[in-house]
Amino acid sequence: MPAYAYVVKTQKGEELTGLVEAADIDSARELLREKQYVVISLVEKKKASLLSVITRFRGVSLETKGLFTRQLASMVAAGVPLPNALEILRDQIDNPRMMEAIGGMIRDLQGGMSLSKSLGKYPDIFSRVYITLVEAGEASGKLEDILLNLAEKLEKDRSFNSKTRGAFIYPAVIVTAMIGVFVIMVVFVIPRLSAMYESIGAELPLPTKIMMGISNALVRGWWAIIIAVGAAVYFSRRFAISEYGKYRLAEITFKLPIFGKLNKEVQLASFCRTLALLVGRGVPITQSLDIVSEAMTNVLYRDAVRDAAKQVERGIPLSVPLKASPNFPPILSQMVKVGEETGRMDDVLGKLAVFFENEAEQTVRNLSSAIEPLIIIFLGVVIGIFVISIITPIYQLTSQL
Repeated sequence: MPAYAYVVKTQKGEELTGLVEAADIDSARELLREKQYVVISLVEKKKASLLSVITRFRGVSLETKGLFTRQLASMVAAGVPLPNALEILRDQIDNPRMMEAIGGMIRDLQGGMSLSKSLGKYPDIFSRVYITLVEAGEASGKLEDILLNLAEKLEKDRSFNSKTRGAFIYPAVIVTAMIGVFVIMVVFVIPRLSAMYESIGAELPLPTKIMMGISNALVRGWWAIIIAVGAAVYFSRRFAISEYGKYRLAEITFKLPIFGKLNKEVQLASFCRTLALLVGRGVPITQSLDIVSEAMTNVLYRDAVRDAAKQVERGIPLSVPLKASPNFPPILSQMVKVGEETGRMDDVLGKLAVFFENEAEQTVRNLSSAIEPLIIIFLGVVIGIFVISIITPIYQLTSQL
């Protein structure tokens, strides 16, 4: 029998929450009314599925956080108390981790804790930017406006990430398919042809010998290959998480053709969008820069923003360290200087964020156009190698008959 999560009020005005089982939602509502409760909210409790279990380990997506934030903003604007709003949202969200966090927030709020303090207990879901802005909204009494701004930011981040990832789906599918075909040919086809060639004592060309060597290595030494790949992945991860490795990878990433430009534009868009949101909501510039530095995924930009924060703390305008840093383009420092002079820093940074996002999207489109002919060439080379390796010995044998 379905279970329904309810929020009701008693005749004494007390608010209660819980679960009730009934054949349908109308029956559940009638059961509550028979107890002389005033029904505020009644939502079917969804059962956990295999997908929800998998989702727990995947974390909380930008889509889920954006939906949660926008709906919470709407309820706050409508005057619904925060605990009630969170009760309703908990029963509308499928992600188990998010449901668990909302349940904890409800208990915290009922115990007298502020929303921002409660959000701080879930750093794996809510970033420091998110928490700081909610805190600013609580202090200013404009929480619904802050939540709407956060929802828009999360939705823009999700849209931008989707466009960026979409450019790599086609190449990834093609490369994966080619690897699968290569493994099938080398593991199943080449060994049978090798046995046939050896039985008739045919002289094999060099490409065929190379393919047969690769086939023997995969068939007989697959365990060694798995160990080698595992070791390579392990040490690569160790290198990537080390301080030296982070800096080396950041430098290498920026030097890559096309990808380096795209990485810089993504970092700049994130910097401008986040800083605009914080400054526009009254967060001090030094604190805003400190928070933005933590949000930067590239260590070179993280260090550059931290250095800028230190100089701003000493009274130096933000445009000065931005101009001195090689990681920021001249247009950024020039526009920030305009924002400082006019007192409209958030507007200027918002426009810069849109500019860099458009530039990144254009780079992604150019990348897609450049990758397609490269994939065709790659497919032609791979197919040519297989044709030469397999067909040439057969042609030589038939020509000798």
